[in-house]
Amino acid sequence: MHPQDRYADILHLPRPAPHARPRMPQQDRAAQFAPFAALVGYGAVIEETGRLTQPQLLLGEDALALLDRKQRLLSERLHQLPEVTVTYFRRDARKAGGAYLTVTGQLRRVDDCEGVLILTGGQRIPLRDICALESPLLQGMPE
Repeated sequence: MHPQDRYADILHLPRPAPHARPRMPQQDRAAQFAPFAALVGYGAVIEETGRLTQPQLLLGEDALALLDRKQRLLSERLHQLPEVTVTYFRRDARKAGGAYLTVTGQLRRVDDCEGVLILTGGQRIPLRDICALESPLLQGMPE
């Protein structure tokens, strides 16, 4: 006797309905079988490892001298709130390296004591991390 033949009389009957409680919605039933994270946080660790950072490039003496001259010229004209475009390196909080960012705004102050350049929006950029300074006020400056 074939195994299907033993159940031939009940094979096409409807499923019995539960008497004690209502049926669970199909969405909730499917959630029971969804994969679970056996190692909590493992996916985040893998994602963090795959995130790329750049090493900070060291500027030569000529480039540092040029940045210093640009900074001094802009400092002399702070009363004009000059518009500046600053390219700087932001260190990554979690791993070696970081990213180069460019921001444009009006220069409010250069604080030599703290070593930061402060824009009118309140953004503070460490002077040691700046790799490029551009401004319409610097257009005629010799390189």
